[in-house]
Amino acid sequence: MILLSAVAAEYAVKLQLPDLSFLKKRNRRRIVSKGHQSFTLVKYFSYTSLSVILLASMILTWSLSNNAKKVMLARSDSYSRLFAQNLNRQVFLQFVLPTVVRYGRIALSDATQFERLDTIVRNITRGMNIESVTIFDSRENIISYSTEPDLVGKRDAGGMEYQKALDGENSSILISSGSLLNLLPGAPPVFCTLKTYVPFRQERGLSNRTGEIMGVIEVVKDLSEDLRAIISLQYKIMLWSLTVMGVLFGVLSAIVVRANRILEERARERRRLEEQLNESQRLATLGKMVAAVSHEIKNPLGIVRSTAEILGKRIKKVAPGNEQLAGIIVEETTRLDGIVREFLDFARPKEPSLVYGSLNELVQRMASFMKPEFADKKIDLVLELSPVLPEIPMDGEQIYQVLLNMVFNAIQSMESGGTITVKTYPLPHGKTVALEISDSGVGMAADKMEQIFTPFFTDKNRGTGLGLSICKNIVEKHGGSITVQSREGEGTTFTVILGQDEEAQS
Repeated sequence: MILLSAVAAEYAVKLQLPDLSFLKKRNRRRIVSKGHQSFTLVKYFSYTSLSVILLASMILTWSLSNNAKKVMLARSDSYSRLFAQNLNRQVFLQFVLPTVVRYGRIALSDATQFERLDTIVRNITRGMNIESVTIFDSRENIISYSTEPDLVGKRDAGGMEYQKALDGENSSILISSGSLLNLLPGAPPVFCTLKTYVPFRQERGLSNRTGEIMGVIEVVKDLSEDLRAIISLQYKIMLWSLTVMGVLFGVLSAIVVRANRILEERARERRRLEEQLNESQRLATLGKMVAAVSHEIKNPLGIVRSTAEILGKRIKKVAPGNEQLAGIIVEETTRLDGIVREFLDFARPKEPSLVYGSLNELVQRMASFMKPEFADKKIDLVLELSPVLPEIPMDGEQIYQVLLNMVFNAIQSMESGGTITVKTYPLPHGKTVALEISDSGVGMAADKMEQIFTPFFTDKNRGTGLGLSICKNIVEKHGGSITVQSREGEGTTFTVILGQDEEAQS
């Protein structure tokens, strides 16, 4: 072993096995950085889209409501002016002319004339949703008539609109108070009033106007219901917008969460593949070193063994009783030769030469070969071989090596004897068979069970830790699989699956 260690150390220095840990850390940082950037981009796109859509919805809501207000004002203003002109004509024809003919002049202070005018105006405004009609005198800013009696005689109530009407200009003012808050319970009601001022002109016939202004007509129209309908429409649009935004937010949040999971899964998969790549590179480099070391050791080791055997024969003749010293050398060199062979099998695995054969024959061959060993270790071998086991393509010597290796492991786990059960049976899909090797040994813990196929992992004082790794490589090169189940104190079961899976081929 000193010779093996020295040569291995020498070749390790020559080959300069690289330390790939810095590459692993750098690539991992790069993967995490890319994943973080991608996820940040997804979140940025999602929440930016949500903000843009919400802002667009608010602008659309404001535009629709504002446009509705403008349309309402324009239509109401046109309606009020048309109504005022019609009122002007009807009052002039039904009241002014008949009154002048009958009384010679108009005096609204006379109760009879006032009542006649009030009756005419109320008949015209009936059903028109007109809140009030007021007529100002043309000589002074005083209310001569109003459908609201308290306003009659009030001075300077016309303002700038009164002056504009005296100059022959129609005008309107909108007085409103209302917002979405007015829809809340307990809030003040929506208020909206349109006041239209038109000049009260003399007319000839049905439509011929002289242009002489007799006064100013003020028509007050209540638009509170219309404004309340517009605010209600605005509220519904905002409610639907918020509902749509909520749905979009939920969808985008689900997309972000799903994207985060996908990115995390991809990052984990990349890290796993990276670790496998680094492990493969490390094992490849280590395999080259092991192959070189083993090759250099094998020939000198054979010479040492041959020399020890010759030396043992001579010592037996010269000094009988001391030949065991040479026997120790032969024994140790034999053990070292086995270790070197394991190194070579691991470093340079052979490609299997597939020939159809029976797994049961290999088990029978193993049972015959290991019979003395089982008797010496007080181990009972139980064979449960399926009589209908199909032949499968395999390299018989390599599978036999797998079988022997697992049986040796089972023997080593039972120091005081026990039972080894070898079972074969066909699987229901394809021409696939299973081989199970179970023992009643000490078993193993879960953390150890995860590492038993790792190269150079062993808990024995003597051994390379390559046996099960070589078995795994052989089985995988056959297109099969090997698994292990074990519990401490209850034994261990290895299961090997071999053969052709017709479902996988199809």
